[in-house]
Amino acid sequence: MHSIFKKTKMAKIKGTVVVNVERCKGCELCVIACPTNVLAMTKEVNKKGYHYAYMVDEDACIGCASCGLVCPDGCITVYKAKIG
Repeated sequence: MHSIFKKTKMAKIKGTVVVNVERCKGCELCVIACPTNVLAMTKEVNKKGYHYAYMVDEDACIGCASCGLVCPDGCITVYKAKIG
């Protein structure tokens, strides 16, 4: 019996989050929005005295850009690259 459906391979995406540290106010909306728990807040502070977001688990980022969409100050840029 032949299947009418072809098996297709989905491209795997590796994401990278870049945070503008000096603009980040530490609202943590990006941390909450991340479905794979990639982001966390640092213990360090920026020049304005705010804790800022950073990638705590770089390998888990799927490049969904949810963090960038919820950032009220546009501090986050998400880069995506196909792997495999």
